[in-house]
Amino acid sequence: MTAQSSIFATDFSETPYWWDGWRPNDAGAGSLPRETDVAIIGAGYAGISCALELAAHGTEVVVLEAELPGIGASTLSGGQVTGGVNVGKSMSKRVSAVAANTAIEDRLREAAAGYRFLETLIARHGIDCDYRRNGRIAAAWTAVQVRTWEGRIARLNAHTDSDVRMLDRGELRSELASEVYVGGALINGAGHLHPAKFFGGLLTASLGAGAKLVCHAPVTSIAPAGAGYRIATGRGEIRAKRVVIATNGYTGAATPWLKRRLVPVTSHQIATEILPVELQKSLIPADRGVAEANRVTAYYRYSPDGQRFLFGGRARFYPLDRKASARILFAQMTERFPQLRDVKVSHSWGGKVAVTLDALPHLGRDPQGCYYAAGCNGSGVTTMTWLGHRLARHLLGEHDLASDAFGTPLPSHPLYHGQTWFMPILGSYFQLRDHMEKRR
Repeated sequence: MTAQSSIFATDFSETPYWWDGWRPNDAGAGSLPRETDVAIIGAGYAGISCALELAAHGTEVVVLEAELPGIGASTLSGGQVTGGVNVGKSMSKRVSAVAANTAIEDRLREAAAGYRFLETLIARHGIDCDYRRNGRIAAAWTAVQVRTWEGRIARLNAHTDSDVRMLDRGELRSELASEVYVGGALINGAGHLHPAKFFGGLLTASLGAGAKLVCHAPVTSIAPAGAGYRIATGRGEIRAKRVVIATNGYTGAATPWLKRRLVPVTSHQIATEILPVELQKSLIPADRGVAEANRVTAYYRYSPDGQRFLFGGRARFYPLDRKASARILFAQMTERFPQLRDVKVSHSWGGKVAVTLDALPHLGRDPQGCYYAAGCNGSGVTTMTWLGHRLARHLLGEHDLASDAFGTPLPSHPLYHGQTWFMPILGSYFQLRDHMEKRR
């Protein structure tokens, strides 16, 4: 029997593994009101976090969701959480070195605050989401990647709570039962959680604070109306004094200005069947999350109960069915861990992350005056939850967006209009560069 016909478990499912713990549903949703103070478009981490903070301070808020709350990336992610290690990798060459350094450091501190907020939020609302602060490994395939991480450590440790140190090949081998890496970085100030259960707890807290949720209400247009806005949805119209767009990787035609500035990228994942006992602790003995240092990264971890192996990455840069993406990820997984070659795949799924053209998160207002929180760039659990909260604090009058570290202009490109025609080309280019560096 060939590998392609034998990798799937008999109970293989294209439903996300995380939905076994919490599944998107319309519990607590209501009918569409005629008006509200703040209308939030998108019931993901950012939208629900924003709604929670606003409702907790007495602001009338309605969250409009095209389908079910959390059905997008918020319940589909890898569940790894950090506070700053993905910020500052790409800065504009048009700014001076001093300005760039200052901007990076401000954003690092902001990202670190976001991670502290995430931990506080979980504790404050008693969210049972299997959260563990047990570290992340940035695994390096090449000496170039090791040197890049060595050059980042001082700044990360100075401005975040990441507590990073380098691992040589021997030390990394004690952390990962894989022979493919030459070294890496151990980020002690990191962890992982159950993303769907976290979202479910966040949603419960938001509804409990008084936020209103309307499901199956896709927004088709937003138009200025008097001192506010008229929002047309699949369930009728609603008027709002202020509008927040929190659609991130699922931004659509109703907000064309934002759509032209966000690049949706699908990240695919698989879960294995329950592992043999000898594999349940031997692959990653300290139960850390792992994210590779490649341009086209792979990431993996154990399930919260330690019984399954979860592996994710960019299987391809064009649409794939779930079995096709599973086959690609299975091949990548077993390249790193040949010990898993006889283990079956039980789940395969995928979700969209939003990449910005400067690889940074953003808070701001579009030309119509609508607010937005966007640009997780692959770090959605911490980043989007924090951006939603920060935007709510701005709406409550705490600070000006221009003074926020993520309140910088959201860049565009004259050749990009929201259609990702270039992703297969760009993705293949990055994969080729990764491959060439590995060969060297």
